[in-house]
Amino acid sequence: MASPSVHDPKSPLPFQPRDEDGPVFREPWEAQVFAMTVHLHAADYFTWPEWTEALSTEINAAKNRGEADLGDTYYHHWLRALETIVVGKGLETTSAIEERIETWRRAYLATPHGHSVELDAK
Repeated sequence: MASPSVHDPKSPLPFQPRDEDGPVFREPWEAQVFAMTVHLHAADYFTWPEWTEALSTEINAAKNRGEADLGDTYYHHWLRALETIVVGKGLETTSAIEERIETWRRAYLATPHGHSVELDAK
């Protein structure tokens, strides 16, 4: 497998890490946030131009905050952009997202090493 390209100007998302087979993900959560974005777009919750604007805004904000771009932050920007657009479209609230993050954090800390993290069903 070829090493991921950081920049493909022909791609609709030119800075998305990819190889000749498509997007490249370092961690499962990256693929999941990518899939959620594609799914929400396909369900007409937002247009692709709205999405690219949200992602571009987040990447530029990170640059303005002085965050180093070491090639490992792309999907962190992607996640922040998705959270922003989901809240902006009224699909979820910031407090609900923060609560879910805290629920996952507590479950992770309470899970013995080598076991799957499980959330309480609600």
